[in-house]
Amino acid sequence: MRWSDLETQQCAVARAESVLGDRWTMMVVRDCLLGVRRFEDFQSRLGIARRVLTERLNMLVEKGVLRREAYSQRPLREEYRLTEAGRDLMPVILALSTWADRHLPHPDGTAVTYRHTECNKVIEPRIDCPQCASPLTTRNTRAVVRGSVSEQEQKS
Repeated sequence: MRWSDLETQQCAVARAESVLGDRWTMMVVRDCLLGVRRFEDFQSRLGIARRVLTERLNMLVEKGVLRREAYSQRPLREEYRLTEAGRDLMPVILALSTWADRHLPHPDGTAVTYRHTECNKVIEPRIDCPQCASPLTTRNTRAVVRGSVSEQEQKS
């Protein structure tokens, strides 16, 4: 499968990877979630080539993850703000961060902890069943492919 074919796949993971699947894109999204908004700030924090950063920001705007907002008219200067689609990536970033801290620990420890603002407790993200609130794991969750025998069995 070619990279350009991912966005047309029925598989949701493939479609997400078509937008988020290179090494710089999630770093840009992470920085947005940390409050970075301006091109120069992204560039200096990430050490990314200006051309590559421009391409990633343009693609994220085109795909609806970010939007441009003017903060100066003369000269025109724009910053990048997360859209709803971009804000919906927060649990993904939290999960990636937690996974890396657990499985790829840094010798100096964790760089960022996350706190729930309502109770001020450090959180570790988890995904729960909406019916029983049990955490979802590989042992208690299965994927059912549409049209598969498993799907047909569930409908019976």
